[in-house]
Amino acid sequence: MAEIRSICVYCGSSPGNDPIYVEAALAFGEALARERIKLVYGGGGIGMMGALADAALAGGGEVTGIIPDFLVAREKALEGARAVIVTNDMHERKRTMFELADAFVALPGGIGTLEELVEQMTWIQLGQHRKPLLLLNLKGFWDPLIALLKHQQQEGFIRKGSFQYLLADQPEQIIPMLREAARDIPEDQLRNGVAKAVAEEM
Repeated sequence: MAEIRSICVYCGSSPGNDPIYVEAALAFGEALARERIKLVYGGGGIGMMGALADAALAGGGEVTGIIPDFLVAREKALEGARAVIVTNDMHERKRTMFELADAFVALPGGIGTLEELVEQMTWIQLGQHRKPLLLLNLKGFWDPLIALLKHQQQEGFIRKGSFQYLLADQPEQIIPMLREAARDIPEDQLRNGVAKAVAEEM
């Protein structure tokens, strides 16, 4: 049984219009610290990203932020994290996040969050890794995406069973679901992947 030691979290650099989004980020950050699971995230200190990291740090958790140079000022790179890695570009950022994570979680967010999430779906579909992927479907936030994926499958553009993801309704469900998903994944497959090669080929 593989152990989840670090989770890469994708989420908005904005707080959203409903306080429930930031509340969920705070709750999940607290849970990561409580369970001694390292947070790997985009490195920003604002919006949901900032709330998530602040909560993890406040609980004594380990946080690694990964942010490209051009976003350091715009997203106010978090201070106080154990490690803040500044990359040259977005591709390096995403590759580093992948390499440091045992699993991936998408909280609500915007285009950047969607892009990162869909990239992981693509890599799973192509057989590039088996790390668990989970969407926090708070208030049905991801329902439109799920409907699109089903439509693509119905129209013959996605093969049934070609990739899998988990859905949670509340933050407290995330870690137990990821741990359950990791039960049958060999340790070396959880720690490793060939994302670097994929990124270089694209």
